[in-house]
Amino acid sequence: MIQFVNNFRKYFYLLGQLVKKNIKLRYRRSYLGMLWTLIEPLLTMIVLSVVFGSMLGRNSTDSAFDGVPFPIYVLTGRLLYSFFSSATNSAMRAIRNNGAMIKKVYVPKYIYPFSGILSNFVIFLISLIVLVGVMIFFVATGSYKAPLNGYMFLSIVPLINLFVLAMGIGMILSTLCVFFRDIEYLWSVMLMLIMYCSAIFYFVDRMSQNTQMLVKANPLFCVINNFRRTLFGQPLDMTLLAYSSIFAVVTLAVGMFVFYKKQDSFILSI
Repeated sequence: MIQFVNNFRKYFYLLGQLVKKNIKLRYRRSYLGMLWTLIEPLLTMIVLSVVFGSMLGRNSTDSAFDGVPFPIYVLTGRLLYSFFSSATNSAMRAIRNNGAMIKKVYVPKYIYPFSGILSNFVIFLISLIVLVGVMIFFVATGSYKAPLNGYMFLSIVPLINLFVLAMGIGMILSTLCVFFRDIEYLWSVMLMLIMYCSAIFYFVDRMSQNTQMLVKANPLFCVINNFRRTLFGQPLDMTLLAYSSIFAVVTLAVGMFVFYKKQDSFILSI
């Protein structure tokens, strides 16, 4: 652990440079550049709200989030899922994409997947500006009365939970992807399943008990649900928080262990 901390301090500047590089590469050759961080979630929110809100008659009535405009409900789930998806994909390809540097220069290899996740987290934090703007819009039009209480400050808890979860799964994926390239295709299918089990555009309260149990087994849903609760002025669901936190910490421990055991073999496969 002491060696890990010392290495982290030693290569902290490199980590910052890799994060900057990842952000620049994401919007390379784009006319709008970083503006897509704000435009993309806004456009996605509009599309999902039209399809699942207006056309299918969805709203938050008779749910735990009664009174919350459907676009805000959709946007909160979509933002967190987008970060999880992009962060894990970035970490999964980090070792292979930096293979040339790994072969030439010694750098702690965990820096590469970590920088990918961190750069996506920075982009995610910037995209939260859209959420704030949409909430202000609905408050200004009188469509939503935002509850201002201490619970809103607890929204940082599920965000930390989300980061640890993405880090753990990202470390596992980055290790497996070096040796098994098919992981990329399998993970894309898994992400689709995770999305549909995260209650991004539907309400779990309206489902049967068995279906609710299936959805709540998804740790990403637990994180999204608790983020929504705090943002909408409700207390954290401690059961969901405990489950998602334990899952995230265990996943991170497993990911770091697997990565540490296999990192010396990376150079033979990249």
